[in-house]
Amino acid sequence: MRMNVIELALQDWLRALTHERKAAPNTVESYGRDVRQVLAYFGADVTNPADLLALKPSDLRLFMGERRNKGVGSRSLMRQLAGLRSFARHLEREGHGHASAFKAVRGPRVKKGLPRPLTPQDARATAAISTRAGEEREPWVLARDAAVFALLYGAGLRISEALSIKRKDAPKAGATLVILGKGGKPRQVPILPQIAAAIDDYLRQCPWKMRGDEPLFVGVKGGPLSPRIIQLAMEGLRGALGLPESATPHALRHSFATHLLARGGDLRTIQELLGHASLSTTQIYTEVDTARLMAAYKAAHPRA
Repeated sequence: MRMNVIELALQDWLRALTHERKAAPNTVESYGRDVRQVLAYFGADVTNPADLLALKPSDLRLFMGERRNKGVGSRSLMRQLAGLRSFARHLEREGHGHASAFKAVRGPRVKKGLPRPLTPQDARATAAISTRAGEEREPWVLARDAAVFALLYGAGLRISEALSIKRKDAPKAGATLVILGKGGKPRQVPILPQIAAAIDDYLRQCPWKMRGDEPLFVGVKGGPLSPRIIQLAMEGLRGALGLPESATPHALRHSFATHLLARGGDLRTIQELLGHASLSTTQIYTEVDTARLMAAYKAAHPRA
């Protein structure tokens, strides 16, 4: 019965993440799963919020160490620790104790790899229906996928942002599209004629008629389009174009930023277009561009 007390506190925290902090559904689901895993690990030693806040740094390090021994990677461990810290701060605010132990534990070091954008030619090819002409898919499905890829590359959207667009907000050429990014933060992105044309082509062929408040992009049965379908479509494009495993839908967003920077775009503008809260997040693309220039230099210079 006492276990229900901490579960109720957990549910309260997850609701706060969803409604107050506007966390993405995937983030809320992952945090809930991670915290429940910790509660299961400590079992009878943690049956209420005060027990959790009474844990020592050594207890948390033991848990993280065992997870590491089971092959859990650094990024997953960092996410789990971030979720635990957030939950502990919530319990502290609710008066269940102090979250000092969670602040004292350092997370594992995560090696930061540079984003791997596609070439401009390959990025444009993902949004061309002709690239997948040999597939046994209905023409409107190919047009739909091409329109999604056009938004990811041409407007720098995350896949979740593209699939959240409503039918009534279908973008038009020359207009701007208001996107709610992470944390519910709105931003405006300009719509290129090529993007609008791809969306219009999809809408002309789509057999389903959506109401204004329904998703713009739908699956073959008329329901909301799953991100997994777009990921699978990109896997097909990897084979058609000979692209590496790093060519994912999100790589099109990286390509958008990298190609803008290479054409003289300034970091502040790119930051606003991507919806990054911090300029330091956007600055990683300067490293990508430098790495690209050095690779070209080494390939071309006789003394490299």
